[in-house]
Amino acid sequence: MSSRRLNEYPEEDLPRERLAALGAGALSNHELIALLLGTGVNGTNVMELSKQMLKDAQSLGSLARYSFHDFTAIRGIGPAKATHLAAAFELGHRLARERLAKQKMDSPEAIYELLGAEMCGLAKESLRVVLLDTRYQFIKVHEVSLGSLNESIAHPREIFQPVLTHSAFAFILVHNHPSGDPAPSEADRRLTIRLNEAAKLMQIQMLDHVIVGSHDDSRAKPYFSFREAGII
Repeated sequence: MSSRRLNEYPEEDLPRERLAALGAGALSNHELIALLLGTGVNGTNVMELSKQMLKDAQSLGSLARYSFHDFTAIRGIGPAKATHLAAAFELGHRLARERLAKQKMDSPEAIYELLGAEMCGLAKESLRVVLLDTRYQFIKVHEVSLGSLNESIAHPREIFQPVLTHSAFAFILVHNHPSGDPAPSEADRRLTIRLNEAAKLMQIQMLDHVIVGSHDDSRAKPYFSFREAGII
């Protein structure tokens, strides 16, 4: 079955014309992505290409986590299109962080709102430090490691370095479990206790260690908080 050409679509169904007439909010996800792509590839128009990208990624959230190199691995996506997509999704991430930066980030709920959507779908474990000022407001997020989390990779000096560099008053440690189950391992517990003791010696506040999981009806929350559990 041959691909339908864009010039065969009624003009009012084209995403550019729909955006001009109705506003960006009226467009579907694949229509917005089609506008960023601009053109399709041989045998596939841009509307079909954008639909296929969303189908392969399984969700808009998963697609938003693609890197520049992930985009260029898609047939028909060259460096120019990959740049447009990566930049657009990064702006979305920054806008979300800018909004949250004005709030107190001293609860696991706030941390999950900040990083949950991004981290719950990662295929590898990412260890990050959320840096906070004296009002517990957001300064920045620093990724310490990406890969299998263990106590040698998550050495205290690697974790405290960004805290000291940015003169943060407090920090929250965050990492994800790719399995989706946020329950802490024994290694997670040992690391948390070790870091909390080191933070006290350095007179730095370690507010929490949050493990990001995924939503599941069998769990009350998609995350685990060591602070809520009374471990720190």
